[in-house]
Amino acid sequence: MRMEITYASPSSGDLANLAANTTTGTTTGASSAGAAMPNRPIKVIPLQHPTMPSSSSSSSSFASSMFTRWRSKMREMTPTEWISIFLPCYRWIRSYKWREYLQNDLMAGITVGIMLVPQAMSYAKLAGLEAIYGLYAGLMPIFVYAFFGSSRQLAVGPVALVSLLVSNVLSGIVDSSDELYTELAILLALMVGVLECVMGLLRLGWLIRFISHSVISGFTTASAVVIALSQVKYFLGYDIVRSSEIVPLIRSIISGIDKFSWPPFVLGSFILAVLLTMKHLGKSRKRLRVLRAAGPLTGVVLGTAFVKIFHPSSISVVGEIPQGLPKFSVPKGLAYVKSLIPTAFLITGVAILESVGIAKALAAKNGYELDSNQELFGLGVSNIAGSFFSAYPTTGSFSRSAVNHESGAKTGLAGITTGMIMGCALLFLTPLFEDIPQCALAAIVISAVMGLVDYEEAILLWRIDKKDFVLWAITCTTTLFLGIEIGVLVGVGVSLAFVIHESANPHIAVLGRLPGTTIYRNVKQYPEAYTYHGIVIVRVDAPIYFANISYIKDRLREYEAYSDGSSRRGPEVERVYFVILEMSPVTYIDASAAHALKDLYQEYKSRDIQIVISNPNREVLLTLTKAGLVELIGKEWYFVRVHDAVQVCLQHVQSLSELTEPTGSLHEDKPSYFQRLLKQRRDHLSNVELESGNQSRPISESTDPRLDEPLLPKKS
Repeated sequence: MRMEITYASPSSGDLANLAANTTTGTTTGASSAGAAMPNRPIKVIPLQHPTMPSSSSSSSSFASSMFTRWRSKMREMTPTEWISIFLPCYRWIRSYKWREYLQNDLMAGITVGIMLVPQAMSYAKLAGLEAIYGLYAGLMPIFVYAFFGSSRQLAVGPVALVSLLVSNVLSGIVDSSDELYTELAILLALMVGVLECVMGLLRLGWLIRFISHSVISGFTTASAVVIALSQVKYFLGYDIVRSSEIVPLIRSIISGIDKFSWPPFVLGSFILAVLLTMKHLGKSRKRLRVLRAAGPLTGVVLGTAFVKIFHPSSISVVGEIPQGLPKFSVPKGLAYVKSLIPTAFLITGVAILESVGIAKALAAKNGYELDSNQELFGLGVSNIAGSFFSAYPTTGSFSRSAVNHESGAKTGLAGITTGMIMGCALLFLTPLFEDIPQCALAAIVISAVMGLVDYEEAILLWRIDKKDFVLWAITCTTTLFLGIEIGVLVGVGVSLAFVIHESANPHIAVLGRLPGTTIYRNVKQYPEAYTYHGIVIVRVDAPIYFANISYIKDRLREYEAYSDGSSRRGPEVERVYFVILEMSPVTYIDASAAHALKDLYQEYKSRDIQIVISNPNREVLLTLTKAGLVELIGKEWYFVRVHDAVQVCLQHVQSLSELTEPTGSLHEDKPSYFQRLLKQRRDHLSNVELESGNQSRPISESTDPRLDEPLLPKKS
């Protein structure tokens, strides 16, 4: 980069006048001091100011450039890429390796299918629906997602969290035994699918990023507890109130304890213990990983065998399940669409969080890219198609997707295989499901949601960041005691409040120079860094906009009297003359902030303080130019480096220091011509060595500590 040598004048404008007014000597003395000031050359990198576009053409040029880029991108796309956009399955179909992938996909699909059949019936019961609707939800959405979904390992179908949301909302509208309850559950699938498609087409997946991981973890933990308590009724042998709040559930459990029945409790506890043992062995030992997937089927077989053999009257069973595939039908209950909109948004958000997160993780592990917006569209299409075949809302499952990946699934063919297993179950096996005990299905649900209780995450958050732990605790507590909807709203609201607070109160650091370098860093992080008298260097570590400019102005006023105990160098002056703003972290500045900076400049000018700008990026500099701040502050006060700004400011501070010295001392200690010549030569050499990176000290007989600062002219 080209270095331009410039010469800093002994004083500038108001600062020179200020120094002249505060001088105790005569006019002759002041001029003598100014003459004694050596006019050292300073190497400064010139700042390139962007050219100002015309206001009439700026917006149109931006739109035209966007359109040009979009059109060129469209032209560059091949027919294969066009097909892949509308049918993501084409990507893995055209590169399918039959010998390597077929066996793995078939085994993974069969494994997940065996796991899904009992889980689907369990989750349907959790949603307040008949078990058959869980099987329906595990059929058509799986086939559709295999073609339109971009993830090759994600296992789509009914999940516990969405089932709980469906139950919680619909139970407040209509009784679960009413036919309208089922119609509204199917209508919800259509609404969720439409929302997901719209978000995918408009590329709005980024909105979910505002929900922090702490909120998700706290919400799923509380929901897992509520789900487990809601299934306890099948263990206890009596009904309890349907609620998403923990207090009514516990009160209902305690009030009906006199109806407790031992047979379902013993059988359910035994099946739950078997499921947990098989899950643990499947996770901890690779050779036994098939046990994890076979757990739900094993529980169902054991429970059914017990009922077939002993015929206990106190253990309730699933009952008759219709045989055959679902028929095409248009969702009904459209009059309730308005009342279901909030729930549809909530389910969509939960579905996206549960699906897109694990889909991205699986894509990274298997070495292919995943577009989250295309993934949203695939989930939406699968829900829309499912709603026309009697399915309630579905999404990707954590547990089944993990089993699918561990079983070696390579492509969407594994999902198609799972769908075929579900189809076979509906066609041929439904008579066998009639004697499945309800406590066995409840044990499957409890076993699945126990993994969602993320207490380890809470411990980790407590160690790392107490604020995130508070967010986790607030979300978990409100979800438990106030319900799922309020818990989500409170968690997201507090999360956004934290984001807004951090944005409105950005980190601002006072910078100091690291000894022997031209690098400036936070004096709190680097205690050895030193500052200069009369100069404050401030770095704003955030975009500057209307929400935080007031806070930034208040902090800048505080820094005028800043004293952090760090060492100070340079000429000793009584107050601050320069405030240097290091703006390299500032990525954006809006009109409100530019206007506030104008006010700050005028305020500083009234107190004879000069604002200096260092290292603004092109967009920020263009905004400052449009706002008139470049001309107002002066182009000579804009620098590429903090070090350049400090050099120039030190020249001015030195001139002020010379001008404010008593005139008598200038005549008493006036150096000889040869002493002044030697001093100027020494100053020039030290400055050149510093710029070239040579940190060796120039030879000098003086022991004055100010000689450690090569930027300053030394007094003899």
